[in-house]
Amino acid sequence: MTGLTFRLELRRSRMVAFWMAVVVLAYGGIIAAMYPILEENAQAFEDYMAIFPKELMAAFGMTGSLSDPGVFFTTYIGSMLWPIAGAIAAIIMATRPLAADVERGWAEIALGTPLTRGRLLAAAIASQALVLAVLAVATVAGVLLIGPLVGADFDGGRFAAAAVIMWLFGCAIAGVTSLVAAVTLSRSIASGLAAGVLILMYLMNIVAQVQVDLAWLADFGAFKYLVTTELIDSGVVPWASIVIFAVVAVGGWAASLLVFRRRDLLA
Repeated sequence: MTGLTFRLELRRSRMVAFWMAVVVLAYGGIIAAMYPILEENAQAFEDYMAIFPKELMAAFGMTGSLSDPGVFFTTYIGSMLWPIAGAIAAIIMATRPLAADVERGWAEIALGTPLTRGRLLAAAIASQALVLAVLAVATVAGVLLIGPLVGADFDGGRFAAAAVIMWLFGCAIAGVTSLVAAVTLSRSIASGLAAGVLILMYLMNIVAQVQVDLAWLADFGAFKYLVTTELIDSGVVPWASIVIFAVVAVGGWAASLLVFRRRDLLA
């Protein structure tokens, strides 16, 4: 029964997974095709970036030359594409089984079978993790597929490791959103809170980079830990980011399971 529910959840996520994968794959490919231009005009780009405050550039991941693979990836994908794509997919999937289905009365149909609440939500969580993994791989695949065609020397292993960091970031969002959805049983409230908190953390990260005396603000946001520059350029694994994202994801999903088992769905 759990396997059947898992396959059903994947089927329900197929359109989100397909179109988001198309978008991130295409974006990654287009950005990779631009890389030789950045390499050839590296000095011109650096001169242009020097016009702006270093702190402001750091807030958007531009801490070095855009011709460096790590800076390039962090700037155009790690700081721009994935936070949006990963958050959208995570919020859509995390609010559906706990909030949307309850609001529509569909959860009662599923729970009218021998399927327990725990297994129902566990299947949904597994599908979330799998779809987010597919999207993270698709994001990196776009870069790695087009890169060699335009002469870009990208390290496939390090880019794959970056995909793991991105996947864990998405899972952390899904875990927390699942918990909020279990508590509120409202898709609009859960989605709004998740999006609002993410925007707040993004702004906190920017302020922390610009104002040195407020650097501590970044410690309370997820974006400080979505780091891929040193991983790609130097092979330095951000273990702190891996542990933090993993703990938040597992903790959020586990708490949502506990809350959903005891939640009055008619409240």
